[in-house]
Amino acid sequence: MTAATLLPTYFLSHGGGPWPWMRDETGTAYDALDASLKDIPGQIGGKPKAVLAVTAHWEGPDFLLSSSSSPGMIYDYGGFPPHTYQIRYGAPGLPELAARAQALLREAGFGAQLDAERGFDHGTFSALYPVFPEADVPVVQLSLKAGLAPLEHLRAGRALAPLRTQGVLIVGSGLSYHNLRAFNARGAEASHAFDGWLRAAMALPPRERTAALMAWESAPAARQAHPREEHLLPLMVALGAAEEEPASVVYHEDDFFGALAVSSFRFGA
Repeated sequence: MTAATLLPTYFLSHGGGPWPWMRDETGTAYDALDASLKDIPGQIGGKPKAVLAVTAHWEGPDFLLSSSSSPGMIYDYGGFPPHTYQIRYGAPGLPELAARAQALLREAGFGAQLDAERGFDHGTFSALYPVFPEADVPVVQLSLKAGLAPLEHLRAGRALAPLRTQGVLIVGSGLSYHNLRAFNARGAEASHAFDGWLRAAMALPPRERTAALMAWESAPAARQAHPREEHLLPLMVALGAAEEEPASVVYHEDDFFGALAVSSFRFGA
C-alpha cells in the first residue's frame, strides 16, 4: 500500500461489549460480524499506516484525540466475565497523527484538543481486534463532539478526508441499532424499519444520501432505534470523509441477538 493510495472509510457496527474474547459464551452469534471485520485488510490491500477510530464511547465539548504513544485500556462495560477485564489490545498510538488530525479540524474551524491519558474503549478494541489481531497498526481515537449535531460530524469528516491519502484508515465505530432497553425481540420491528431505511439511504446519489442522513431523525423508527444518537454519529464522520463516493454494505444481519437488523458500511472502492 503506497502513501498515495486513497483508502475507503468504514462505519462498523461494533457488537456488544468485549465479544471477541467471549466466543465460548456467545457461540456462533458473532460469526458474521467477525468474518466481515476480518475481511477488511483484503478489501484495502493490506495494512494501513494507522487507524483513526471515531468512537461512540467518548464525547467532549470539543473534538478530542488520543495522543499517547502507548494507550491504556478502558473497560467501559459491566456484568461480563472476569477475564474480559484483563483484556489487552496493545496497538501503539501515533502522536503525530493525533496532531495532524487536530490541525485539520482546527483549520476547518473546530475546537480540537489532544488527550494523552485516553485509553482504548471497547468501541475501538472490540472492532479492531478481528481486523488487526496482532495489534501492530497504530490507532488514534477521535471523540464525538457534545451536542451530537450530525452536520458538525459530517464537516469533521470532510476536514479529515486528506488523511485517506496518507495511509490512514478512518473507521467510525458505533452500532446501526442501539436501544439497550429493547435489545431483543421487542426491538425487532424498529430495528428492521430503521435499518431498511438506512441501507436505502446509502444507495442514493451522494447529495441525496447526505441530505437523508442529516435528517435521520425523520426516518422510520429513528428514535426507537437510537434514543440517543451517539452510536450513529460515527457514521457521519465516515461519510463526510468520502462524501462523493459510493457506499457498500459490508455486513448485515436480520437476526442479530435473535431479532435485530444491524449493518456496517464502506464508503469508497
